[in-house]
Amino acid sequence: QQYTNMSRVSYFYDPEVGIYYYGPGHPMRPHRVRITDTMLRAYGLDKKLDVIDPDVANQVDVDLTRFHSDDYVDFIKNITPSSYQVFADQLLRFNIGEDCPVFDGLWDFCNLCARGSIVGASWINQGLCDHAINWAGGLHHAKKHEASGFCFVNDIVLGILELLKQHERVLYIDIDIHHGDGVEEAFYTTNRVLCFSLHKHFDYFPGTGALKDVGEDQGKYYSTNVPLHEGMDDQTYMMLFQPLIDKIFENFRPSAVVFQSGADSISGDRLGCFNLSVKGHGACAQYVKDKGVPMLVLGGGGYTLRNVGACWTYETSIMAECEIPNEIPSNDFVEYFCPEYKIHSPVSNMENKNSFKYLESIRDALLDDLTHVQPVSPDQQYVPPEMNMDPSANMQKLEDAKPDERIPENYQLGGTAAANPKEFCDPSELKQLLDFLSFCFKSQERGKFQ
Repeated sequence: QQYTNMSRVSYFYDPEVGIYYYGPGHPMRPHRVRITDTMLRAYGLDKKLDVIDPDVANQVDVDLTRFHSDDYVDFIKNITPSSYQVFADQLLRFNIGEDCPVFDGLWDFCNLCARGSIVGASWINQGLCDHAINWAGGLHHAKKHEASGFCFVNDIVLGILELLKQHERVLYIDIDIHHGDGVEEAFYTTNRVLCFSLHKHFDYFPGTGALKDVGEDQGKYYSTNVPLHEGMDDQTYMMLFQPLIDKIFENFRPSAVVFQSGADSISGDRLGCFNLSVKGHGACAQYVKDKGVPMLVLGGGGYTLRNVGACWTYETSIMAECEIPNEIPSNDFVEYFCPEYKIHSPVSNMENKNSFKYLESIRDALLDDLTHVQPVSPDQQYVPPEMNMDPSANMQKLEDAKPDERIPENYQLGGTAAANPKEFCDPSELKQLLDFLSFCFKSQERGKFQ
C-alpha cells in the first residue's frame, strides 16, 4: 500500500516517562523523551499527529512473557531498591548492575516503554494509522532472560510480534551506533523478519553484528549486519544505507517496518563515535518512509540530550510531513540548545576511519548476501515457535544450535565504564533528581511504590 497523501501518524507519549531516573551519573536518561515531547509541541507538531491518550493506551494488556522468560519478568516485577538485598543472589543471573541498575518504578517504566510499541503496532494492524511513533521505545539490547545495555525489556521484539499477527514480513532497521543484538537474536532463525543494523563494531559494545552473522536455519541471510569503524559521516553512511535498503525492499518486500532511531550515532554523542548530522540521520527515516509501507518508529540510544531532542523532533516532523524551521521555539528546555538555539548543528572534524575501499567491500558482500533473500509466500514461511505458543522457544533453539558462532568479540563496556562521569553532570540533573524525589513521595502516598 502506497501512501501518497498526508499520512496518519499516531504518537505515543506518557508524561510520567521523564520522571524515571537511572541514578546519578548514568548516561541513560528517560528525561530526553520529555524534552523531545516539549520541543515537538513547541513546533506545533502535535497538531499534525494523532496523540494517543495514555489512559487509552493503559487499557492495552502488556504481556512481557510473549518474549521474556517468566522468571525474568517476575524478577523485574518484584525487585525494588528497598528489596535489593532479598534478590542479591539473582542480580548476576539477570545482568543487573551498573549498566542496568534497579531504580524506583522500574516495573512501571518497563511496561510504559513496551506499551507504546505494542499499541503502535496494534494501531497499524487495525488500520488506525499509517505510521506510529514511540520515542520511549527502541530498547534493542534486552534479552529473553536478562537486561543488557541500559535495556530491561525488548519493546521492539514485542512490537514486531504484534505486527506479525497481520503482516507476513517485517523489516527491522537499526541506525543506533550499537548493534541491535537483542532483536537479531530473537529472530535469528526465521525468514519472516529481516534485521538490518548499521553499527560501530570493532572493540565496541555489544561486540556482536559481524559481517558473517547472517542468520541460521530458515533465517539464513535474513540478518544483515554492517560493521563500521568510528567517524561515519552522512555521505559514507548513505553510500551503504540506500543501496542496501533498496535491495532489501526489492527482494524481501516487507509489508511493515520497525525503525529504531538511536540518536547516539549523531556527532557529539557522549558514548558514540560516529559523525552523522541530525539532517543525515533523519534522511534515513525519510528514505524508508518514501518506500510507502507502514512504519513503527522508535527511540533507542542517545546520551547528549540536545542531540536527542533535536533528532527526534526533526524526525517527528519528517513522519508528519511537516517542515519545521531551524530556529527552536521558546520552550521549557530551550536553554539546552544555547547559544545557537537551532535544530541543526555543525558536525565535528573527526577522522572517518572507514576507507572507501572498506565500505565498498562490505556493501558488495551484503548485496551479494541479499540475493539469497526472497519474499516467501504464507505456505512457504518458516514460523518459528515464538510466533505460536512459546515465544521464547526460538531463543533456546539458537542457544543450543551452534553456541560459539555469535560469541561477542572484545569490546568496551557499553555503560558508564566507557565514559567520563564528569560528562554526565549537566544542570538538568539536580532538577531531574528533585522531580524524581517529588514523584516518589506522591507515588508512595498513592500506594504505587512499596
